[in-house]
Amino acid sequence: MTSAVRVIPCLDVDAGRVVKGVNFVDLRDAGDPVELAHGYEGQGADELTFLDVTASSAARDTTYEVVGRTAEQVFIPLTVGGGVRTVADVDRLLRSGADKVGINTGAIARPEVIAEIADRFGAQVLVLSADVRRAADGHFEITTHGGRTSAGLEAVEWCVRAAALGAGEILLNSMDADGTKDGFDLELIRAVRREVSVPLVASGGAGAPEHFVQAVDAGADAVLAASVFHFGELTIGQVKDALRAAGHPVR
Repeated sequence: MTSAVRVIPCLDVDAGRVVKGVNFVDLRDAGDPVELAHGYEGQGADELTFLDVTASSAARDTTYEVVGRTAEQVFIPLTVGGGVRTVADVDRLLRSGADKVGINTGAIARPEVIAEIADRFGAQVLVLSADVRRAADGHFEITTHGGRTSAGLEAVEWCVRAAALGAGEILLNSMDADGTKDGFDLELIRAVRREVSVPLVASGGAGAPEHFVQAVDAGADAVLAASVFHFGELTIGQVKDALRAAGHPVR
């Protein structure tokens, strides 16, 4: 049986508030994370993703507090990422109420931490967050620092390696498409889907219901968006209706 497509709002959290910009710049306030999370659960969101976009040590305790408050009031799975580097970081986030934990820069710096986390908690809690952009020669590369810095890794190869090390899911974020509302990077989704069997979450570029359908057609198991949900341009229900009409099962 084909698994239901998951629709996931993403909350980029900075100092306890949800923010959103274009290509990770010009951030503007989008509201209180707990209120937004509660509203999305009511709309029928399947999961929520929190990303601490500053991920500095100063913001860390705020993130744990926000995660804890959200987990107390919202009963759908919560993935939290940003600044995760060690098994201890994962342990604290899970204890705060996260169901899954996203890792990006920490895994690039020390790939073996993926296996350490998977061995300790199980692959199902570990999401590789891959921030991808097109390089000048057209290939896909992994980036850090909001897409501004190349990590020197070919994106598809990195996703394959991370899955082999124990990542249970890949959050595939197109930095070029982020916030543009021009649609997901379908070529990127297809390229990773051909080589990786773990679930893929498509992120970056959603602007219309048909964009979500196209991402699933390209191989995504879940679709993630931020600003179109935060600012009321689309509802979870509209996205699910479009997916259902295209023949994709939804919850």
